[in-house]
Amino acid sequence: MNGLLLVARREVSTQVRTRAFVIGLLVTALLVGAVSFLPKIMGGGDSYKLGLVNSQQLPLHAAAPDIEFEWRKFADEAAAKRAVLAGDVDAVLVDNARVLTDGEINTELGVLLQSVNREFKLGAAGVAIPPLEMQSVGADARYQEARQGIATVLVLLLFMLLMGQIVMVAMGVVEEKGSRIVEILLAAVRPWQLLGGKILGLGVVGLINLGTILVIGLAASSVSGLAADFPPGMVGLVVAVLVWFVLGYAFFATLSAAFASLVSRQEEVNTVLTPLTMMIMVTYFVSFYVTNEPTGTLATVLSYVPPFSSMVMPVRMAATEVPMWQVGLSMLAMALAVVVVLKIGSTVYERAVLRTGARLKFGEVLRSR
Repeated sequence: MNGLLLVARREVSTQVRTRAFVIGLLVTALLVGAVSFLPKIMGGGDSYKLGLVNSQQLPLHAAAPDIEFEWRKFADEAAAKRAVLAGDVDAVLVDNARVLTDGEINTELGVLLQSVNREFKLGAAGVAIPPLEMQSVGADARYQEARQGIATVLVLLLFMLLMGQIVMVAMGVVEEKGSRIVEILLAAVRPWQLLGGKILGLGVVGLINLGTILVIGLAASSVSGLAADFPPGMVGLVVAVLVWFVLGYAFFATLSAAFASLVSRQEEVNTVLTPLTMMIMVTYFVSFYVTNEPTGTLATVLSYVPPFSSMVMPVRMAATEVPMWQVGLSMLAMALAVVVVLKIGSTVYERAVLRTGARLKFGEVLRSR
């Protein structure tokens, strides 16, 4: 175990000290922070500038809290008309009876003025009209758009991180094998310790990247006000995403190391990783489909099937409400798959990593003694 931790520590310290890692982490943090402010900058929300002439300000904000209203008072109707024609205000309320506009009034603003003015006058006359009771007979759709957006971001995030980390694992294995450094390392540690330490160390690097993105994203969303639209349970979702990343990474990184141990040149890495990258691509496309159909049969079934579950289930959790027993069962199935892959991958790695020359075949290495 000491050998495994020693290798893992070496991998972490080597990666985090590189200029590429530091710059990449800073750029990622800045991009995530900027993206969190984009909806506020691009959207901006509706706002109206309104005028008053011998009128009382209407409580429009109470009826439409998401809309900003700016009120101005004018001395007379002539001044109000000039302001309307100049575009300084969208509409002017005159004598609590008329509304001046330049052309046809905006539909949304017109409806608000009519309804709020009616309620305001009825209230002033002592007539109380109880509001209609709103009762939904379907699922709560308040957070549907936010959930779909979060799910889409998660798909891209998990895909890019998993793909990047497994390539790092493969390149590291081939570099050590091609330069024969692995022979020196195996004189001090066992093969499973070298393999496990490399996977663990680079996994920690991946968690640093993922954790930075999640923390910066949530913090920036809180500052920008975007977090107000997030569904409840975001902390639990963040924890679940970290767990799913660990499980998915352990599965794919182990296979990546095993495939990479079959070749001795870095030029052959892309070719030998083709089956694995195709598997990840299929998982990515399925997960992207799930963002639109999180409760469909395909999404439900594949959220239990490793390795699809490593991306499909967290996407389902983001896109809709998923019972905890389903999440636990899916995690258990994925954990068992990781154990099986670790057994197979470590066997292939141990038997192939010291054999240089022509490319080896996965099945032959696994059957050899």
